[in-house]
Amino acid sequence: MEFWEVIEQRRSVRKFTSEDVPSEIVRKILHAAIRAPSAGNLQPWHFIVVRNPKVKRGLVSAAWGQGFIAEAPVVIVVCVEPGRSARRYGSRGSDLYCIQDAAAATEHILLAATALGYGGCWVGAFDEGAAASVLNLPRHLRPVAIIPIGKPASEPGARTGRRPLEEVTSFID
Repeated sequence: MEFWEVIEQRRSVRKFTSEDVPSEIVRKILHAAIRAPSAGNLQPWHFIVVRNPKVKRGLVSAAWGQGFIAEAPVVIVVCVEPGRSARRYGSRGSDLYCIQDAAAATEHILLAATALGYGGCWVGAFDEGAAASVLNLPRHLRPVAIIPIGKPASEPGARTGRRPLEEVTSFID
């Protein structure tokens, strides 16, 4: 798929078929994630790939009942290591830069999934402590995004409701 087509085709997918996501596809998606930019090239991310149904159900609970998470064949949890960014940038690194880095990696995941014929949804509404507990994360990792991935159960509809470019852009000449 051509770049601009991927941008136009990406949608939040919350209904998936039962078709598996092969490991080689997951690796391609993760390879795209690690190509995201990061402050100081510190790459403070860590990705947890979840296929285990019990763990996915635990993530649903941590995400306040968003059941579609468990319906996806694969869930990628994007975590950050704030201390990695803090070593160079102090609190700005731990409070902001690592989150920005994870956001860039998350978007790369979503775009790569789309380009490969899969869909996903960026879930940010969840209890971090509960998710960390479900995943048995070490204390230095913080979960910041849950991304269920699979084949879309239906063709996503047309994107609507985007604010016009003129409304969201200012030019300073």
